[in-house]
Amino acid sequence: MPPRRPARLTVLSGPSGVGKSTLVARLRGQRPDVWLSVSATTRPPRPGEADGVDYFFVDHAEFAGLVERGELLEYAEFAGNFYGTPRAAVLEHLADGVPVVLEIDLQGARQVRAALPDAQLVFVAPPSWDALVARLVGRGTEPEDVIERRLRTARIELAAEAEFDATVVNASVEEAALALVALMGLSGSDGTTGRAPVTDHDLAAQPGAVRPGAVPPA
Repeated sequence: MPPRRPARLTVLSGPSGVGKSTLVARLRGQRPDVWLSVSATTRPPRPGEADGVDYFFVDHAEFAGLVERGELLEYAEFAGNFYGTPRAAVLEHLADGVPVVLEIDLQGARQVRAALPDAQLVFVAPPSWDALVARLVGRGTEPEDVIERRLRTARIELAAEAEFDATVVNASVEEAALALVALMGLSGSDGTTGRAPVTDHDLAAQPGAVRPGAVPPA
């Protein structure tokens, strides 16, 4: 039997509240063979989280060692804690022909682009700025100052959309997941390749969609 062809890494990024985690969960429901990378973090475990399943929980000294030894594909700091993607597991899965998805922030996506230029970067966009604001406010789980900080960050992230290879507008998680399946060159659970993905060129014809490089007014 000939060796399996290496798979391509797909990186998902987008503003907080756009539904990246929900989209990944739906994708893996359709294609359980897609491997989602498990990040390392210095954040303490939350109730119900398991080491090696949700995250690899390490202390700051251990995380610094991972960085120094070049064992992280990307890493970033958020709210006083560090998060990073272990390099070896990603490369091993890709070499075995297993499609891999990373769900990371803009800073991490840029690092992956520099480290693995062949990776496919996909921007997950909201159907409109108002829809993103409604999602963040509607959570009701964060204080107002945190929401404002996330919205300021979202403007920066939306302005970087043109850096990505393709954009999927998450107006419907089902359609967005099918679009992602198609972008990855996979077939869905029913054997179809899904509807055509929403790319930067398509956005120009999407009423209310976030246009590449367009930043909502402050």
